[in-house]
Amino acid sequence: MSAVAFQREEGDGRSRVSLAELIALRARVGHVRMAPLVSRAPRYGQQSSRLYGRGMDYAESRAYQAGDDVRRLDWRLTARSGKLHTKLFQEDREGCLLILLDTHASMVFGTRQRFKSVQAARIAALAAWYATRAGERVGVLAFGSVEHLLRAQAGPRGALAVCGALAQWDSWPRSDRQQPLSDALTRAAHISHGASRVLLVSDGFSCDPPARQRMLDLTRHAGVSVLVVADALELSLAPAGRYPLEHSGERREVLLQSARQRGDFRRALGGGATRLAALAGSLGLRHASIDTTADPFDAVAGLIGRKGVPR
Repeated sequence: MSAVAFQREEGDGRSRVSLAELIALRARVGHVRMAPLVSRAPRYGQQSSRLYGRGMDYAESRAYQAGDDVRRLDWRLTARSGKLHTKLFQEDREGCLLILLDTHASMVFGTRQRFKSVQAARIAALAAWYATRAGERVGVLAFGSVEHLLRAQAGPRGALAVCGALAQWDSWPRSDRQQPLSDALTRAAHISHGASRVLLVSDGFSCDPPARQRMLDLTRHAGVSVLVVADALELSLAPAGRYPLEHSGERREVLLQSARQRGDFRRALGGGATRLAALAGSLGLRHASIDTTADPFDAVAGLIGRKGVPR
């Protein structure tokens, strides 16, 4: 048995994100009946209705964003300020998901089916389709090799924007720049006000000691869940054999024979996933670990709090 890194090809769904695949994931979510949302955010109540403005308390107004329902425009504030503003009710302050996406070079790796970066994009796209179908807004904060914020939008347009951003970011050259997870969590805390939930998608290699406190700080603003993406060789012992690996155009062969060699290899390769899963577990956060061959559908449905019911 051998493990070979795939050659990168445009949109093949293995080494590169396929935009068509991300968009097609909408159909899978469309066959699920959504259960009521129960938020873990401490400041707001439960979202129990999707009818805007009926039986709900007015919360605030903010600048109009693409995808907002024009029926909820705040005409008085719009007239005073000269800029479009949207009314937010208690429900709307609930309904926002921020996806925190790891784009470090370590994500561009895979020995089974697809790269971790491609699996992470599939996870993010599924989460976006779930959130927007539930009437929520969704945004993405990328950290690592790519640092970019896609501000939250509502409806199918919002999910499509997420899919487009994921494919675009994946096409950009990856640098070896390292951004500690604690820095990404600090930035997420600054922009997550108004978001009811944050979903972290990462392989854990950026997990540093200060991340624990930053994660704890973030939970004061929103419900936080973690989906650890790993390669199969990062989660279990590799069978004995020769493993050709390629990195930055350089090809090497790793010989793994004894149980000790294979154990040391797994611990070195899977150290990030182990650290991040342990951190999430110690804080009592919803978390799951999946490899690059897994169907992320059930994990996403469970972690973002909207367990679907098949129709």
